[in-house]
Amino acid sequence: MQPFNWACPHCERDVTIADGRFSSGQHRLRIKNNDGYRLLQTYFVVCPNPDCQRFTLTAILHNGTHDNFGNETLGDELQRWNLIPESRAKHFPAYVPQAILADYREACLIRDLSPKASATLSRRCLQGVIRDFWGVKPGRLVDEIDAIRPQVDPLTWDAIDALRKLGNIGAHMEKDISLIVDVDPDEAELLIGLVETLLRDWYIQREERKVRMGSLIAAAKGKKP
Repeated sequence: MQPFNWACPHCERDVTIADGRFSSGQHRLRIKNNDGYRLLQTYFVVCPNPDCQRFTLTAILHNGTHDNFGNETLGDELQRWNLIPESRAKHFPAYVPQAILADYREACLIRDLSPKASATLSRRCLQGVIRDFWGVKPGRLVDEIDAIRPQVDPLTWDAIDALRKLGNIGAHMEKDISLIVDVDPDEAELLIGLVETLLRDWYIQREERKVRMGSLIAAAKGKKP
């Protein structure tokens, strides 16, 4: 096996996977059935990061064919399951409000199973972030987004506004965020990506700045005669 680059979903580090840290297997269904020939591939990957070294387990179902000579052709991917970890939700510190993190994790967990429900949770998560971080007066999500424009850097606000105008997401930004709306998987993924960016750029950067400033203050006090 040739080494390959991989991003660990546990520690979020970019690493290189070589022999000994990757194992795969195949299960073939050749028995006559109404669904046709199927092949299930399973993959174990162990993270080489010394601070992580956790494993990931993935299963992928393919269709396929085999001829009279026993030659097999691997067909299209029909379904994929992330078994361990269950979702690609990223780890965020405990100082991010737990209600927001709960909505975010569930949105990631059901992203493939139900993009509509995932997008609904992400919209609620987005509204929760805006209200908590900026102290915006509760209202329609579209109005809350407009309210933070003077306080947010232009690039971030443009990204939020771009999603607000996107397809079915944009059509429902002015309605109750608890409504389940019809969105496609790509739109659900974009919403999750926006939430992750805002959690990093707002909560984590604020906390890191607080720590840096606190260190400077402590250092300055220690220099007093």
